[in-house]
Amino acid sequence: MISESEYDDIRPYRDSEVPEVIDRLIKNDDFLKFALQLFPDLSREKIEASLSQVKTVDDFQSMFIVPLADNIIKNTTKGISIEGLDKLDKNESYLFISDHRDIILDSALLNILLYRNNFSTTEIAIGSNLLIQPWISDLVKLNKSFVVKRNASVRDMLVNSNHLSSYIGHALNTKKSSVWIAQREGRTKDGDDRTQQSLLKMLQMSGNKTFAEHFKALRIVPVAISYEYEPCDALKSRELFLKETEVGYKKTPKDDLLSMLKGMINEKGRVHFRVGKPISEMLDVIEEMDDSRDKFKALAELIDYKIHKNFKLWPDNYIAFDILNHTDEYQDYYTDEEKDLFLKHMDKKLGTVDGDRERLKEIFFEIYANPVKNQIELTKPDFIQDNL
Repeated sequence: MISESEYDDIRPYRDSEVPEVIDRLIKNDDFLKFALQLFPDLSREKIEASLSQVKTVDDFQSMFIVPLADNIIKNTTKGISIEGLDKLDKNESYLFISDHRDIILDSALLNILLYRNNFSTTEIAIGSNLLIQPWISDLVKLNKSFVVKRNASVRDMLVNSNHLSSYIGHALNTKKSSVWIAQREGRTKDGDDRTQQSLLKMLQMSGNKTFAEHFKALRIVPVAISYEYEPCDALKSRELFLKETEVGYKKTPKDDLLSMLKGMINEKGRVHFRVGKPISEMLDVIEEMDDSRDKFKALAELIDYKIHKNFKLWPDNYIAFDILNHTDEYQDYYTDEEKDLFLKHMDKKLGTVDGDRERLKEIFFEIYANPVKNQIELTKPDFIQDNL
């Protein structure tokens, strides 16, 4: 049996490590400045005093992460909701695979909803590219995050992927801990949510069972996350615009840090999570396919089908689709007041972005319209049974 120590380079912190980590955070000015932005009603002294009482990972989540999430929900949303948890067993561990819209909130809000409904919180996959300061690494690993190593050579990437695959299996089936991972590397920028087959190939790398047996053991649960207002819609519009207009444009670590912060403090409206049934039935059908490439393609299509079908469309999505396509096809799904509010929201957010105004507006509308397009074009793959 593989020892937990085999994963020391990527695993979350253990309870025994918490006091030392908390001591480092309390002494770190950058972390405390960040915490003061998240808890503007608290003084530095109160934050330090609260953290000094944390002795375990559960303490940290209940005393720091839960109040932080509650504060974000209260001040930047009109409420969060979830459906589908009745399909899950509270005593089982699952691999939650979701669309990826926000660096921090996708997993954080899911965990809050699991916590409120008496489910165990998940371990969270986070890219090493986001751990741009030691205190950020400490913070996320205290919050049950494990590291996905990025920016490696091809050889190292294969080793890292196999190591990561092994850890996820270890977390699910030895630690009996649920895991959250995004369906793709990096956030969906244009609202067109697609599962990367490379993710699924990574998940199978450490397995020595058949395709169906391995993925059944992972107990994959597709999750659709729908934000009424994308918290980083303006930043995403800017990034896509710069990729079109500047040769060799690349985001900086500072951009990622800004996205993390803006995601937490910007308005989101209503936020809804729809949890699908664990994927198992169709894996035997996929197993019968001759080519392994077809198997991964089929599994990705199955997850996409579930996420697209379960994505909750808000009035903003329909408004953006109608404007982008010069139609009034969905005018019954929104009011004139809702349309006016959405356009004012867009003007406010894009008012901070430099560039061709009309192209920026088009990109902005696409972010909100693509989920509608995906539901319009939703086609059940041939191998999916009617009861799924």
